Amino acid sequence: MTAELKTATFAGGCFWCMVQPFDTYPGIERVVSGYTGGHVANPTYEQVCAGGTGHTEAVQITYDPSKVSYADLVEIYWQQTDPTDAFGQFQDRGDNYRPVIYYQTEEEKGIAEASKQKLQDSGRFDQPIVTTIEPAQPFYSAEEYHQDFYKKDPFRMMIEEAGGRQKFIDQHWKGVSGK
Repeated sequence: MTAELKTATFAGGCFWCMVQPFDTYPGIERVVSGYTGGHVANPTYEQVCAGGTGHTEAVQITYDPSKVSYADLVEIYWQQTDPTDAFGQFQDRGDNYRPVIYYQTEEEKGIAEASKQKLQDSGRFDQPIVTTIEPAQPFYSAEEYHQDFYKKDPFRMMIEEAGGRQKFIDQHWKGVSGK
């Protein structure tokens, strides 16, 4: 009997940079770049970037919970973001790049909140963990050219990663399993 697939949604700055870490993890069936958390139906990339829609760039992950848990996904998420920066991620600034864990159930909310507290208590960061944990909102897939961008344009991805994300990850998460 096959386990029922579930979805999880995370915002951590530019969605291009959030796909590969999840896409390559066992038990994850699909990672879709898109927009969520706003008040405009079916927004375009241009609308979200211009501001005013309330959306964040996010990834929606379809996963097999018999192979990877929601708690595992949250841990992968932390290791891709700067959880102390509420105003964007790395070179990407603005509300549409803010870090958010979107939960669908009270159980997921509890897992995310406990994980956030554990990270805060760990002393890994010298500033407060400000990533928000919010109820899931409708998710809108981004335009096709944004999907699997790291595969389509590896050179551009290298430039994006040079914006500080990879250096930050190496500095704060080197040697931690799950990365």
